[in-house]
Amino acid sequence: AWNRVAGRDVSFTEALTGQSTECAPVPVNAEHPLFVLYTSGSTGKPKGVQHATGGYLLWAKQTMEWTFDIRPEDVFWCTADIGWITGHTYVAYGPLAAGATQVVFEGVPTYPNAGRFWQMIERHKVSIFYTAPTAIRSLIKAAESDEAVHPKNSDLSSLRILGTVGEPINPEAWMWYYRHVGGERCPIVDTFWQTETGGHVITPLPGATPLVPGSCTLPLPGIKAAIVDETGKELPNGSGGMLVIQRPWPSMIRTIWGDPDRFKKSYFPEELGGRTYLAGDGAVRDARTGYFRITGRIDDVLNVSGHRMGTMEIESALVAKTDLVAEAAVVGRPDDVTGEAICAFVVLKRGRPEGDEAKAIAKELRDWVGKEIGPIAKPKDIRFGDNLPKTRSGKIMRRLLRSIAKGEQITQDTSTLENPAILEQLAKTN
Repeated sequence: AWNRVAGRDVSFTEALTGQSTECAPVPVNAEHPLFVLYTSGSTGKPKGVQHATGGYLLWAKQTMEWTFDIRPEDVFWCTADIGWITGHTYVAYGPLAAGATQVVFEGVPTYPNAGRFWQMIERHKVSIFYTAPTAIRSLIKAAESDEAVHPKNSDLSSLRILGTVGEPINPEAWMWYYRHVGGERCPIVDTFWQTETGGHVITPLPGATPLVPGSCTLPLPGIKAAIVDETGKELPNGSGGMLVIQRPWPSMIRTIWGDPDRFKKSYFPEELGGRTYLAGDGAVRDARTGYFRITGRIDDVLNVSGHRMGTMEIESALVAKTDLVAEAAVVGRPDDVTGEAICAFVVLKRGRPEGDEAKAIAKELRDWVGKEIGPIAKPKDIRFGDNLPKTRSGKIMRRLLRSIAKGEQITQDTSTLENPAILEQLAKTN
């Protein structure tokens, strides 16, 4: 029972009594700065991405309608931390601008147990569910080791649309999500966008775009996306290159706060003509359908003996070993012979192996990658850990992994890691 103290405590209902139902907005120019959100840069110095009021809000609402087909009867749930761009656009601004009923969530998907997401979908009759591939993969691992937290134990019949955000989703996780969460009836919108784009730019439209696991499919109306080489020349479908957007859109980044020169150099480089937005991601378009598939950051493209490979491609191959691997992250490290060597950090669906067992599993995984992609893609180093180092929003801290792969001393702040002991585990090569 609530031990209410007279004169100090009031109920929410009492607090509302007599309050006006009107809250007059403050008029501002459409280009008035709305917020600054810091995102990592390839140099390690964070970039303050500044968005404008009018265009950002327009695109947040427009993409709620296009990508999520939001309807008055829907219950929308984006699981993102509200402090990063997905939480800004698809928790704070988009759903509220669209007048949506939504679930706002603070916590982790595995507490008090790994069935929490599915139980909450059942309890609140969620119809649109939007989460990260990292969360899906961790819940696959949990469901395979403990049947009690499998999504089949919850009534998920209220769902009609599923979505993913934050990184490309590997096809195996996509299929599990489609089958076990969506019951093979819910389209999955695999959304590609960035802090800088403000909202979705390449994504399927539910019920309208034929889906391909692992592909974000086609650009939204008004988004003129293309794949180019280092000189800005557009490449034919089937060729991998750099993803660019060739004309402005409402919610695009307006500047890097306090550093307009870096804004121009980072996103509108002179090498590409100075007027084309460089996403910083590599991509390839399917030769037949023209669908886009993101291959990883440009600085996450490895060059091994003259062969260019996206880290995402190797990660997907490792995670496709579904009987063994729960999660994987791949980075490059300098190599005297091949230029760059592939270093894989792997979380298994069983306990972390050591000694001869670790060597045997590492060989099995190398052989598997060799079969899936080719011998050149076999990781030189394979390191096992109980987990991968992640930010609070669930993104893998790849810069930290690069430092570990190079054998460098870790100088960045690791206080936010759930389990700092994994850094020692991941330093051991197999």
